[in-house]
Amino acid sequence: MSFRFYTNAISHASRGIATAIFIVGLLLIGFGIIIIALPELFATLAAIVFSIAGAGCLITAVKIFLAQRELDKFGSDDYQDYRNNVHIHIEEDHNI
Repeated sequence: MSFRFYTNAISHASRGIATAIFIVGLLLIGFGIIIIALPELFATLAAIVFSIAGAGCLITAVKIFLAQRELDKFGSDDYQDYRNNVHIHIEEDHNI
């Protein structure tokens, strides 16, 4: 009678992980060979990706600057301008 420290489920999980790592390794080797064979194409693709990401960052930064500018305009006005006819009532109950 043999004594096992792990179950069959762990064996299947480790085989699945090994299979995934093997496939990722093959894909990485394939991408490496394609990059060696066609460096101009991948340099162009990388340039396009970086340009699009840079444009997205610029657009986001401009939106943040414009929003901050609007908040600064709003904050520089007198606080009472947008609080007309607003009164805070506090009921004090001292019978506790």
